[in-house]
Formats: sequence, structure tokens, C-alpha cells
Amino acid sequence: MPPARSLRSLAILYGGSSAMLRVCDPMLPALGLEFGVTTGRAAFTVSAFAVAYGLLQLFFGPVGDRFGKRRVIGYCGIGCVVGNALALFAWSLDALIVARIVAGITAAGMGPLMLAWIGDTVPYEQRQTVLAKFMVSSLTGLIAGQWLSGVVTDLFGWRTVFAVLAVLFCIGGLVVACDPDVQRDKGSQARGGYLDGLAQVLAIPWARWILLLTVCEGGFTFAAMAFMPSFLVRDYGLRLSVAAGLAAVYGVGGIGYAFLARQLVPRLGEAGIARWAGLAMAISWLAVAVVHHWAVIIPAMLVAGLGFYSLHGVLQTNATQMAPQARGTALGLFASAMFAGIALGVWSASHVVDAGGYRPLFVVCAVALGLLGQAVSWRLIRQRYAFAAPKD
Repeated sequence: MPPARSLRSLAILYGGSSAMLRVCDPMLPALGLEFGVTTGRAAFTVSAFAVAYGLLQLFFGPVGDRFGKRRVIGYCGIGCVVGNALALFAWSLDALIVARIVAGITAAGMGPLMLAWIGDTVPYEQRQTVLAKFMVSSLTGLIAGQWLSGVVTDLFGWRTVFAVLAVLFCIGGLVVACDPDVQRDKGSQARGGYLDGLAQVLAIPWARWILLLTVCEGGFTFAAMAFMPSFLVRDYGLRLSVAAGLAAVYGVGGIGYAFLARQLVPRLGEAGIARWAGLAMAISWLAVAVVHHWAVIIPAMLVAGLGFYSLHGVLQTNATQMAPQARGTALGLFASAMFAGIALGVWSASHVVDAGGYRPLFVVCAVALGLLGQAVSWRLIRQRYAFAAPKD
């Protein structure tokens, strides 16, 4: 079992990398005003990070195996300082987008390698507890990234958010990278075989189905979430900090799933959870779209968050089984599919928002997520063996 100090320092970086994914959501109106662009155009700061983060996860797994997982994590944490410093001094929206790409590239080398290192070092009977704590760290980062970004942007301006992140990653990255135990970790020096592993996973129909629906999950979920703070500011006249706080309730629903998962799985089964999760998300986003009062946002975001993390948990569990003979590569593809979906969804949604407003976007996402939950329940769970799902 690794020392608590090592787990704490990694958890800080893990939460910080999650926070970076959401910090631009509440500042979109401020970015639009400063750079003289539409909210949809400003949202490229969200999709740029997601593209870089998702694609680079395909490559950091082999790098961590070769040079040491925690060593790569520490250096990537320091690299995040560069991305956030560039954002702090961005003189145009294009410069800010480039900075977010740099931050996404370096952040991609932390989350998956942390989970892989836990798998290497934590005994199996204790691993679920440790992974649950890291999930809470990630969700806390998502909530803090969205809510505190709105508060800080309201009070001190959006550049201050990136200054805080730069300091956080400077401290966390140096603590990990300079740890003597980390310096002694030379890795396996493994070489080659990665492209063959990708081809091996993608040759499995079962794996291709999971990856496709994961793209859809990320796209429709975050297409709606990215524009929630801007919607609350425009339609209800709320302050940005209040709007970001209401949107952050979504993450509270995720934390609820983390604590309820042990009870939900045996009672409902994976098919039941997926079906319920799709229904919960559909009802929540439809309520946001058709009810013209900001008070509906609190229960809607709570239920939508619980639904999303429940559905994602089912997909993630099945992803670990879609190619047991190449599980690390398979999970790298799974993470990349998720963030590719996020990038595509936010990019597409930006055009919908600019052309037709927020409420039509929420209706589309509600219908799509409701259908997605049923598809996961029926085709990927009940009919999984029709697609040759592998077993250990």
C-alpha cells in the first residue's frame, strides 16, 4: 500500500486536472466581452482543451510504462504551469485557445497514469476504496473548477483563475517530480507494440460499440453542461458566480453516485441502472428547457448528475471487459472516446446556441441522452454476448 503522502499529492493533481476541464464554462460571457466574440466562439476554449486531453491519453500510457508513471505525472503537472501561464497572459482568444491546448496536452499525462499506478501498487481488496477517493477528488475538482471559476471571475477577472491554477500545479508537480521514490522509479523500459494493441482492440465489434456510445455520451452531456452558466446569466439575469454554483450541483449528483454505487448495482443490475440513468437525464434536461424559473435548476442538475455518472459507471465497467488481453490500451481508447465526444459536442452545440438559443439545445440533449440510456441497457448490456463480449 503506497504512503498516504503519495496518494494526497497525486489526488491534488488529479483534482486540478479535472478542474481545468470546466474552468472556462462560467467565464464564457466574460471572454466574449473581452475579446469581442460570441459565446459560441468563446466556447472553443472548452473544446480545444478536451481535444488535446482526449487525444494525448492514447500516448501517455506507454510513456509512463517506459519512464515511470509517477515521474511522467510530476513532469506533466509542471507542464500544466506553462499552459495556465500562457492563458494568464493571453492577448487574444486565439492565444487563449492555444494555451488551453498546451494545458490539455500536459493534463492528459496525469489522470490515466494515476489510476494505472494505483492498480500497480494498491492491493486488490483495498483498490476500490482508493479509487473511490480519487473519484471524489476528480468530482470535487469539476465542481470547484466550475463554481470557483465563476466566483473568481466575478470578483477578480478571468485571468486570476489561471494564475491560481498555475500556482497549484507548480506546487503539486514539484512535490511529485522531486520525490526521491519517484526519481528511483525507472519504469519498465518497454518498447513497441502500442499500435498493434490499438488495432487489436478496434478489431473487436464489442469494443467499437462501447467506444461509439461513449463518444455520444460525452458529446450530448457536455454540450448541455458547457452552456448552462451562460444560459442562467442570459435568461435569468443571475450573477456569474451564482450561475456557476447552480451548475456545479451537477457534480454533487456524481458524488452521490460514488456513495450509492455499492447499493445500486445489486438492486438494479447494470441494465436497470443504464435505463434509469437515461430517463433521469432526459427528464432533467427537459425540465431545464421548458420550465421558466431558475429554481428548477437545482433538482434538475442534481438528478442529471446522478444519472450521468450512473450511466458512465456502467460504460466504464464494461470498457474494462471489452478487451481483457489489452486492457490498458482499451481504457486509453475509452478515455479518448469520451473527450473526443466532449469536443465534438461542444463545437456542435456552439453553432446551435448561436443560431437558435439555449433551450433547443437542451431539448436535443435530453432526447438523445434518454435514448442513449435505453441503448446501453438493451444492446450493450442485455445483448452484450451477441457482440462477442470477452470474459476474463
